[in-house]
Amino acid sequence: MDDIDDVGVFLGLNVGKSAHHGHALTPAGKKVFDKQLPNSEPKLRAVFDKLAAKFGTVLVIVDQPASIGALPLTVARATGCKVAYLPGLSMRRIADLYPGEAKTDARHAAVIADAARTMPHTLRSLELTDEITAELTVLVGFDQDHAAEATRTSNRIRGLLTQFHPSLERVLGPRLDHPAVTWLLERYGSPAALRKAGRRRLVGVIRPKAPRMAQRLIDEVFDALDEQTVVVPGTGTLDVVIPSLARSLAAVQEQRRALEAQIGQLLEAHPNGQ
Repeated sequence: MDDIDDVGVFLGLNVGKSAHHGHALTPAGKKVFDKQLPNSEPKLRAVFDKLAAKFGTVLVIVDQPASIGALPLTVARATGCKVAYLPGLSMRRIADLYPGEAKTDARHAAVIADAARTMPHTLRSLELTDEITAELTVLVGFDQDHAAEATRTSNRIRGLLTQFHPSLERVLGPRLDHPAVTWLLERYGSPAALRKAGRRRLVGVIRPKAPRMAQRLIDEVFDALDEQTVVVPGTGTLDVVIPSLARSLAAVQEQRRALEAQIGQLLEAHPNGQ
């Protein structure tokens, strides 16, 4: 970012969860502001407006544009300020050039402001497309949480099936990401329930969700059931536990499919989506 000719004051913000430290410098290097700012819109807006009224164009620079840095950037844009981002690695390298070793918020804010004033090429501009990036970051993080939950639930189902009927686990375990399998286990969670339902009914249950796989899958299920003639103690609890876990897994998988569609739409809207 090299377009700083019209900037009247450089406001470096070392952002934090509850408060930010602001340090403002004029183009000549005179300090005109050095205070802690609560992370609230009214306080931020008041400081931005005051600096703009006195010095003209304000360039707000942060070391973290997402998460805790999102609100000050949004307020800065709303008040007509320019905004920029000083990457953390660049800030740390620049900070090494300054005297002192204290890692205080005030010192970091001063380094950010002075780097913007003297080395504008180290800054990255924050365009409106970064709003799409911010939305993508949130959605992808949410999807990662769902992925971890799906893995945990899937592993729990596979662990129970392995404990009580390993042959059945070898058939159903690797296919737990398929809606037909979770649908089946929601309704028939134990070997006894599957056998009692019978081949024809089970094929009918899953055919709407797996037209081509239905008959083959149920044949494999009954082959697995026939491999084990003994009943491991505790198998009856599967009728309660497996359907509940399967419902949870199916719900998470459905949410992930919905998120995938949203993420795809945002990627298409982003200039760098390709």
